[in-house]
Amino acid sequence: MTTPTSTPVTTEALASAMSRSRFSLGAFKIFAIKNAMMLVMVLVIVYFTLASPLFATLDNVQNILLAAAPFALIAFGQTLVILTGGIDLSVGSTIALSAMIAAWWARANPEQIWIGFAVAVASGILVGLINGALVAFLRVPAFIATLAMLTLASGLAYVIGDGAPINGLPAAYGDIAKFKVLGLQFPVIVMIVGFIVLAVVMRKTVYGTRIYATGGNPQASRIAGIKVSAVLLSVYVISGGLAAASGVLLSSRVIAGTPSLGQGYELDAIAAVVIGGASLMGGRGTVWGTLIGLLLIQTLNNGMDLLLVPSYWQSVIKGVLIAAAVAADVYVSRRTH
Repeated sequence: MTTPTSTPVTTEALASAMSRSRFSLGAFKIFAIKNAMMLVMVLVIVYFTLASPLFATLDNVQNILLAAAPFALIAFGQTLVILTGGIDLSVGSTIALSAMIAAWWARANPEQIWIGFAVAVASGILVGLINGALVAFLRVPAFIATLAMLTLASGLAYVIGDGAPINGLPAAYGDIAKFKVLGLQFPVIVMIVGFIVLAVVMRKTVYGTRIYATGGNPQASRIAGIKVSAVLLSVYVISGGLAAASGVLLSSRVIAGTPSLGQGYELDAIAAVVIGGASLMGGRGTVWGTLIGLLLIQTLNNGMDLLLVPSYWQSVIKGVLIAAAVAADVYVSRRTH
């Protein structure tokens, strides 16, 4: 009978195993932080599913998607701006301005509602063009330029309605929001299509690469031949156009133009982008991350409403979430640079 013999552990093998263990642990920590919002999303869904029988229903899922749709467009636009290292504070006022223009046109020309929608979207593109020109060519800090535009667009929205909402619109004005395809409301379809288009643009096109390069290192991008000013101008134009389209959808949903519509939406859009993992310093982030951040916010809002959580506690919880996302961003940046 023989007895098993053990292989002696050498010092080199022990050191190698400890090194691999440290590497694996560090890689796991980075992976967990980079995908923290997805993990949080899963936990939130599981919690609300157990806490409320109304949460995991098809109607409620559709409610979450419908609530997220208007924010999605401005959050997608905001993502492009933040990737370049900028910020667009005027999107909320652009929503109000486009809604008032569309409503004003529809009341004056009830047979030409779609032209009014097109004019409203064009107004958002013009707002973005002005923002982009100030930032790209006059080198005005994005925070200052878009803050000024926030005030200007908000004032114009009130001027168009003479300080009051525009009501009494034809019923056809609400058709765009009521339109459905395969059971999905048109705003949800717009959100899905917008996500797919922007995700492909950012991952598969030279333009997407230039946006990341501009935000990562604008000086090096100029040396590499990238027209940084043109890239900056374009992202603000896209942001303004998407915000105006969001204003049209919201206005159609309530069949009215309201000068206060979209107030504070810019903060929710920025929160969705940051929670989704984008860096406010530019050069890092994805449209997919923004979509997850947005759906997480809307899922929290929906779940807490079902559980009758007071609105002030909802603000506290969302504030903690945003602070955690920013802290994770800073931690990852220090570990990866």
